[in-house]
Amino acid sequence: MTLSDEELAAILERQYQELLRKKQELERRRIQQAIEEARRQEMLRTILTPEARERLSNIKLVRPDIARLVEDHLITLALQGRITRPITDEELKEILAEVYERTRREIRISIKEKR
Repeated sequence: MTLSDEELAAILERQYQELLRKKQELERRRIQQAIEEARRQEMLRTILTPEARERLSNIKLVRPDIARLVEDHLITLALQGRITRPITDEELKEILAEVYERTRREIRISIKEKR
């Protein structure tokens, strides 16, 4: 079975269009994520004092999962109107301690000796 030049060109064109569509979709998602992240950071800028923001960004380097949980929690509280003034570094420390206690996993290692 051989394909004519026209059939081959049509197949290649369809594949090209599909790849182009996928690339455009990925680019659209990337832009949407960047916009959402900019909104999150702007909201956090109003929720936290500069010292608290710095602490949270340091935590994000070491434990991005914990930092994301805290950010989500703070944004939720702000959207509900439960945060009336910027959160200080000391208050953020307390929140971090609470989140850490809730998410901490206890690891136990037991060694069984062969007899």
